[in-house]
Amino acid sequence: MSAGAPAHDPGMIRNRSEPSREAPVRLPKGVIAIAPPSFRRERALIKRGIWPIAGCDEAGRGPLAGPVVAAAVVLDPKRIPKGIDDSKRLTAERREELFEQICTTASFAVAYASPSRIDRDNILRASLWALARAVEALPEKPKHVFVDGRDRLETSCDCDAVVGGDALVLSIAAASIIAKVSRDRLMCALAQDCPGYGFEQHKGYAVPEHLAALQRLGPSVHHRRFFAPVAAERARREGTAVDGDVVIVEDGAGVALSASI
Repeated sequence: MSAGAPAHDPGMIRNRSEPSREAPVRLPKGVIAIAPPSFRRERALIKRGIWPIAGCDEAGRGPLAGPVVAAAVVLDPKRIPKGIDDSKRLTAERREELFEQICTTASFAVAYASPSRIDRDNILRASLWALARAVEALPEKPKHVFVDGRDRLETSCDCDAVVGGDALVLSIAAASIIAKVSRDRLMCALAQDCPGYGFEQHKGYAVPEHLAALQRLGPSVHHRRFFAPVAAERARREGTAVDGDVVIVEDGAGVALSASI
């Protein structure tokens, strides 16, 4: 070092072995970055003077037992909990944490479609009915609603259906958390009412343990009569053929299950 040259601050010398802070983060090969849901759609409406804005979603279309649970949520733009995401992308522990945070900072409502309503109306109509009921039950009626899926709701306000909305729209993602946690807690309560089925573990989905319990114990009052495995077991016990409308369902891993009609 020449005389008079200033000594370098150690903090100013970059370790060549360390990556540059300006360098883009490289994901492992085969890993795709998934952007979290945003509040962009809601803010665009707020700028136009449209408020309140609700997001709604349901949990429990696929299970063999228990109700469909729908939730509607109006997030407070100034107090949005960090980390809200599609409930399917969160651990059970993180869902519980966010559930409590959403409940204390947002306006929300929950509605249920019972197994008997699902049997009577079919799963799609029962789900849409519960979603609309959740919206109508909000403390303050919204001016606009975003709902997950392809079907708009019959509500007194404008409604946009967003396919994959729980991964795109923050209010829908918040509703997915409220619906999922509410349903999981309910299924744990039903497990106390109907022990032996394992509702507290699989939440009513058609996993092997549930199918084995269904064959061993038969359908309970909480099972959906026209979902294929339940209808097949009911017919086996009654010594009759499976007829009528039978619903093809998926187990918790997304494997299709069916019964002959």
